Amino acid sequence: MTALDTLTVHQLIGRIVYFHALFIEPVSRDRPQSVAGEACCNHSDGPPTQGTVDELLEGSAWEVLREVAETLPAHHRPCPVQTGSCCATCHVASAGAAVGAGWAEIEHRAYGRTPSTEVLARACGYAVGARLGRAFAAQHASLCPRPDRIDGGFACPVGLPSPEELPLTGELLSLWADPTSISQRPVASWLNHCTSLDDVRGVLGRRTDP
Repeated sequence: MTALDTLTVHQLIGRIVYFHALFIEPVSRDRPQSVAGEACCNHSDGPPTQGTVDELLEGSAWEVLREVAETLPAHHRPCPVQTGSCCATCHVASAGAAVGAGWAEIEHRAYGRTPSTEVLARACGYAVGARLGRAFAAQHASLCPRPDRIDGGFACPVGLPSPEELPLTGELLSLWADPTSISQRPVASWLNHCTSLDDVRGVLGRRTDP
């Protein structure tokens, strides 16, 4: 990635943090304990990858994704070891999956959508985790296979949501599909004028009114 691309990626990470604090955290339900997930490259039976959490994440904008993911423990599945020696790309992909799944579940519930959110949340988690993981891997020349592996791990039978269906989650998916193609000002949308999910639901309601 070029320096400009890196700046864009950091802007997009900032947008995740801002939207999470503004829209998602205020309506999060009681938080269960996180459950350990798949071991990262450096703590599994396969060959370790270059680039640990200590080496690549400390002081990086990417580090904040872990903090966001930890507020979504129902969806966060980090490496069972969880130390600075973990594969950084696996770490980012795991945190991204928690964000994608958590946002989809909370948005779906807030707008009173049916049917069950489980399948949708899982698919969004896989997709966002893969896209964030790929962006991180590209920036740091990581050979971690996890982003590609999780991208093919689950297909949503009804398709991933668009920004018109679940605005926060849909935009997240769209922006990270190819962050290097976005300009220095990544996004400017009507979401910037909302202050809560109630506001978002109101906009969606007006759009569907006859």
